[in-house]
Amino acid sequence: MTTRIAIIGASGRMGKALLEAVTQNPASSLGAAVGRPGSSLIGADAGEIAGIGKRNIVLLDDLSQCMDSFDVLIDFTTPQTTLANAELCAAHGKGIVVGTTGFSAAEKQALLAYQDRIPLCIAANFSTGVNLCLKLLQTAAQVLGADADIEIVEAHHRHKVDSPSGTALRMGEVIAETLNRDLEKVAIYGREGQIGPRQRDSIGFATVRGGDVVGDHTVMFLADGERVEITHKASSRLSFARGAVRAAIWLQQQKKGVFDMQDVLGLK
Repeated sequence: MTTRIAIIGASGRMGKALLEAVTQNPASSLGAAVGRPGSSLIGADAGEIAGIGKRNIVLLDDLSQCMDSFDVLIDFTTPQTTLANAELCAAHGKGIVVGTTGFSAAEKQALLAYQDRIPLCIAANFSTGVNLCLKLLQTAAQVLGADADIEIVEAHHRHKVDSPSGTALRMGEVIAETLNRDLEKVAIYGREGQIGPRQRDSIGFATVRGGDVVGDHTVMFLADGERVEITHKASSRLSFARGAVRAAIWLQQQKKGVFDMQDVLGLK
């Protein structure tokens, strides 16, 4: 069975990668493509926008115009847009893959409320490699966490608007959960001036923004006499896009509930 996938933000950088990934996977097909309202590209062929050849799917400016054309929606946009799209999907019984980051606590709860009606796959990062790293971080935290200082460094392109990245925060959450720490209490997001000695339980975050960096993440476990670093570097958005398409295909088999990429990959 082929999964018909709709892409939101199809004319953007990530949207174009998603369009390409959908056409590369034999288990998926492009059902609909939606762009930003008012865009000059509305009405153009989605495949030609992405540079993958004509697909006979025109770029629309309203998701509600194509609810019968897809099985699962992939959304890498903004929290407000994602919440509006999730409401539409819930009303029509459509699954949704969410790669959007930067949700407030209230927005995240509003999104999770739909899990009783439709299946949702929510992940800060859909890369297979990143999700393998999350599994490795659990092991590293179990073995090293009590004796090591933990720091997370991430770098992204100049256009990224949230900081730290959703992936870096998820890495911190995984480590904190493994060590029975409350990330909200132990996270340090910046250091300046006379801050005093480092607290052992703290988890530090450092952010770099510049150029066209797709996404680099390094977690350091720094002990006396040695350190362990777990690093993932993305060189193409296709790694995220292929993972999101894989998640959409998997999600079509689920009736309702909330899942993440660890579920899709069988890592739980």
